[in-house]
Amino acid sequence: MSSKMDRRRFLELAAKGGLGAAALGTLAACGQKPAEETSKKAEELQKEAAADKSLPELNWEIATSWPPGLDTIYGGAQVFAERVTAMTGGKFRMKARAAGELAPGLEVMNVVEAGSVPIGHTAAYYYIGKSPVCAFGTALPFGLTARQQNAWFYEGGGGKLLQEFYMERFGIIQFLAGNTGVQMGGWFNKEINSVNDLKGLKMRIPGLGGKVMDRLGVTVQVLPGGEIFQALQTGAIDAAEWVGPYDDTKMGFHKVTKYYYYPGWWEPGPALEIQINLEEWKKLPEIYQEIIKTAAMEANMIMLARYDAKNPPALEEIMATGKVELRPFPDDVMKAAEEAAFELFDELAAKDQDFATIFKEWKKFRDSIQRWHGLAETAMLTYLGKER
Repeated sequence: MSSKMDRRRFLELAAKGGLGAAALGTLAACGQKPAEETSKKAEELQKEAAADKSLPELNWEIATSWPPGLDTIYGGAQVFAERVTAMTGGKFRMKARAAGELAPGLEVMNVVEAGSVPIGHTAAYYYIGKSPVCAFGTALPFGLTARQQNAWFYEGGGGKLLQEFYMERFGIIQFLAGNTGVQMGGWFNKEINSVNDLKGLKMRIPGLGGKVMDRLGVTVQVLPGGEIFQALQTGAIDAAEWVGPYDDTKMGFHKVTKYYYYPGWWEPGPALEIQINLEEWKKLPEIYQEIIKTAAMEANMIMLARYDAKNPPALEEIMATGKVELRPFPDDVMKAAEEAAFELFDELAAKDQDFATIFKEWKKFRDSIQRWHGLAETAMLTYLGKER
């Protein structure tokens, strides 16, 4: 065998079924028919990779933005690490590390860019201070749902646009590696009956959603996940958004706030990313690169599935306490926020050519897919959601 296993060899091995369920989308895109995964075939692939003397033995630790107690979002990094390790027969070992171990939670992209850590798992919108384009990697207010984000990234040209930008601007290559699905609007200690009630509110909310809230009079703060509970409990902040019922109960927010608002219009389908230093990426054998892509896709699919399975019973648990009031954001809040969001997008596009280029393609895709989903998906969900 040559010193570098090529893409063709990877696909031959994949056809044996050892790459796992998440490989199906990747392989199908290459014209490869899906193969049924069995543990026996997976073991065969792992043994073959382990026996290939040409493949280097590597150990990478993944800097993440998450505390390990958030098993679903931190679990995305763990799934990725476990799949890369397994699919290389243990030759390319990866291990997820909690926020603060290799880097502070909001510094992951920075240490990957600097080359201090080869790889990270984070939310790109934490880094809009570096470029507003980073928001596209996670979510834009009133933007794409999880399915739509995947469609845009994998099939709508979004992935190519973002990867070209990341490589040129940051020296990083990134892949989708998780999504929470549409988030809740967050926890409030003050009732929101109109857009006027937002004025002076102290709220933890990152990304462009925070920029929009600022325009509506909110005093915006960006805090790592581990600091939110105490800030709510002590009154340092009046409100905070996080993810949804499952993670929110783990954080204990229902114990120190009264109102639970929905929807999280700023994050209709927020994606998480695996980010890899470009120079380190170029050093990898092609088969390792292909395995990383496949493992990232698997992490992306599994995280969303877990949230969709875990959020419904968690919401029932919250409401069973009888101490929390579930509230929709008033219509005037939604309308004012949407208007402010698209005003912000226009201003960013006028100032930043990279943002303008990607926003043009993103909006074209968004408008088209939301017309389609608004017809079929919305009608079906509206009907199914009726009380009968």
